[in-house]
This record gives sequence, C-alpha cells and structure tokens, in this order.
Amino acid sequence: MSDLVRAGLIQQRWTGDKESMIRGAVEAIGKAASQGAQVICLQELFYGPYFCQVQDADYYSYTEGIPDGPTTKLMQEVAERHGVVLVVPMYEVEQPGVYYNTAAVIDADGTYLGKHRKNHIPQVKGFWEKFYFRPGNLGYPVFDTAVGRIGVYICYERHFPEGWRALGLAGAKIVFNPSATSRGLSEYLWRLEQPAAAVANEYFVGTINRVGVEPLGDNDFYGQSYFADPRGQLIGEAASDTEEEIVIRDLDMGQLAEVRDLWAFYRDRRPDSYGSLAEA
Repeated sequence: MSDLVRAGLIQQRWTGDKESMIRGAVEAIGKAASQGAQVICLQELFYGPYFCQVQDADYYSYTEGIPDGPTTKLMQEVAERHGVVLVVPMYEVEQPGVYYNTAAVIDADGTYLGKHRKNHIPQVKGFWEKFYFRPGNLGYPVFDTAVGRIGVYICYERHFPEGWRALGLAGAKIVFNPSATSRGLSEYLWRLEQPAAAVANEYFVGTINRVGVEPLGDNDFYGQSYFADPRGQLIGEAASDTEEEIVIRDLDMGQLAEVRDLWAFYRDRRPDSYGSLAEA
C-alpha cells in the first residue's frame, strides 16, 4: 500500500428528489475517481433532504435495506467500475418500524464490507432525529479496505470523544464524519472538533457537510467539507460554504507513524484509571 492515499468528499445540495441526488452522486464519484481518488465519502443521508427538520412519518419511505437495497447494490457496481472505496450514508430499514442512520462501506472491488449505525441521536429543534432513528447497535467498527483501515462517525457523534477513541484503538487510519449541520448553534465548532479529534487520536479525519437551505425548514447547511491531518491542520482549504464541491486531497500515511512516535498518546493512555467514566 502506498504511503499516499488520495481521498475525496462529495458535498451536495438537495435537488428535490431522490433519483437526481443519486445520479449526481454517481457522477461526482466518477469525477473524483478520474482525478485519482481512491476512497470517497458522501454526505449524511445523501440521497434525501435532511428531513429531521420536521417530524413526519412520510419520510420513513426513504428507508432501504443495507446491503440488500437498490442504492447499496448500485454503489457496489460504481465502486467496482471505478476501483474506489465508498462510504455511503443512507436511511436504513432493518425491519418494519426499525430504522437507523447508517453508512455502508464498500471496497474498491465492489465488495460490501459492512456498516456503521449512528450511535448518538440528537433530539433538538431542527434535528428531530429520535423520531426517525433508533440508536446504533453495532459499536464502532473499523473496516479493512484497499486503502487501509477506515472508520465512520456520523454527524452529531463528533461531539462525543469516546467513539473517536474507540475507532483509533481499533486501528483506524482515516475516519470519515458525514454530516448535516447548519449555521448557528454549532458552526463555530466545525473547524475545532474534528481537527482536535484527529490530534487526540492520531489519524486523518475527513468531514463532510451538505449545502443550502431546504424546503423543510430554515436550517442553512454551510458545507465547508475538509480533511484534517493528525497534527490538526487542514489539508488544503475547506470547501465552499454555499456551493456543491468535490474535495480531493492526498493523505500522507507516513505522517501517522511520525506523529505517534512524537506524541505517543496511545502509549501514555491510562485505561486502568478510566473505569468510572463508563459507570457514570
């Protein structure tokens, strides 16, 4: 495996229908792959609006099975066609009435590797997610892919340090954080939390947000998707805060050994002293 991994983020605006969102994502994946991208992440609930601005059971119709649903099958074909690893966030149905906010991970040969179900579910104005999703029950999986070990941590989860650490302890080299986050309450944290997580856990973070104001509410999704390195520095500029964009960056995996040798956070952990944290 090369020390350089070329990674991509697909930042989209809601078009008004699921089919055109999927077509747009497939087209963008093709463009990213033509620029050499080896691993690509789509935004949270990529093929729909961010319907959690309202509480309406009609949006349960956006669910699909994973991996047996049509979008996962399509993305397996796309991954194989372009030879890229894909992280595909969707609205999953496990059985009638049991729904999850989930990201499927597909290897560069089209093999379905598994999924991460969002563990931390918010329920505040404009983000009524408990109406739509059960909390995840698959823990914090890390996936062996053609570009190395990657993890996924979805949107609101970024506020919780425990999952970031669990992914690092499981060997993640890159963690993707697909999101739907809007101006106001937490925008000032956007360029703080993910770089801090990259530093504390000594891996790369790719964080992605949608753009635009959608018809269901006044949430103004501000984009600014970016990659952060394990020193907490952005790799290139963040994406536009108003326009669709494909972010392509080279991640130097050699940095991981350098940083881990320099700071040695994993060596200096004291898990023997952390027991009360899990009991609180």
